[in-house]
Amino acid sequence: MNQVSETSLEISGITKSFGRFPALNGVSLQARDKEFLALLGPSGSGKTTLLRVLAGLEKPDAGEVRFGGEDFLSLPVRRRQVGMVFQHYALFRHMTVAQNIAFGLTVRPRKERPSKSDVADRVADLLSLVQLEGLGKRYPAQLSGGQRQRVALARALAIEPRMLLLDEPFGALDAQVRRELRRWLRDLHDRAGVTTVFVTHDQEEALDLADRVAIMRNGELIQLGAPNEVYENPADPFIYDFLGAACQMKGVVAGDRLTVADWETKAPPGAPQGAVDVYFRPDEVAFGPGDGRGLAAEVKAVAQRGPDVRIECLIEGRIFELEAHGPTMPKGVAPGLSLRIQPLRPRVYPAGVQA
Repeated sequence: MNQVSETSLEISGITKSFGRFPALNGVSLQARDKEFLALLGPSGSGKTTLLRVLAGLEKPDAGEVRFGGEDFLSLPVRRRQVGMVFQHYALFRHMTVAQNIAFGLTVRPRKERPSKSDVADRVADLLSLVQLEGLGKRYPAQLSGGQRQRVALARALAIEPRMLLLDEPFGALDAQVRRELRRWLRDLHDRAGVTTVFVTHDQEEALDLADRVAIMRNGELIQLGAPNEVYENPADPFIYDFLGAACQMKGVVAGDRLTVADWETKAPPGAPQGAVDVYFRPDEVAFGPGDGRGLAAEVKAVAQRGPDVRIECLIEGRIFELEAHGPTMPKGVAPGLSLRIQPLRPRVYPAGVQA
């Protein structure tokens, strides 16, 4: 990931409501120059509304946006120099690929419009950048979904934007194509050298692509940090649960000891005292014999697919789907057997905090 430092985008106290529905509630964050910033959250979290405010498609009720030191909200949309890519391509079906890419240049006022030869050169450069050389004369209907999204990105870059806004750009593509385009998009961002704000509800996508991830819920910014930082140190149970599969149990912290059911272990650093909710990842557990240490469990079902094993265990009257990875089945794991499991990296939060 790029190491970037200079702040280019400053969002301060942005509030936006639609009728009685508060879509954004005092959101403040910063993006650095040429940073790839992901806005991540479930549906209704406000991430797309914030993107539309930046694009000039929505006017906030309150707050300020500065970009490159300028009052961004006071600028007419045309002068913001923002390129935007939507989920469903939004290409002109009656135009060729080359005409779609050139559109933002050809509709400029005459005094600002590049010459036809300059436009043609720019289109050729962008076709090469998005790896679609030779397809300029085709129409969108003659392209695959992944190719159409590349055209949409090239069109957004044609105007030489200062900021690139991406609203779930891979949402209409199947999982395999999404994975193929993911690293390509990151490489494209690095070569284009623009500040990019990327909206997604796909946790893996955000963590894989972004320099930093802004996690939103109910119109508020909950946590902002590098991908590994937010994954390893989620600020609350919601973020822990949202960023990956999670198991939850009740526990008690007394001093430096954590007790969960019949298992006692050292409490994580900084754990709150008293009743707690304990979270752990289903693939971060150790399996041991029934007379060992850990949570008493009964194996109910086992499903193996290559080196990956899904193990359904009954623990404290509840079924937990655990996972193991490796060339061989964990010792003592078979339907009907009793064993002990130990969460390897439990996270502890005060009891009752909503996930």
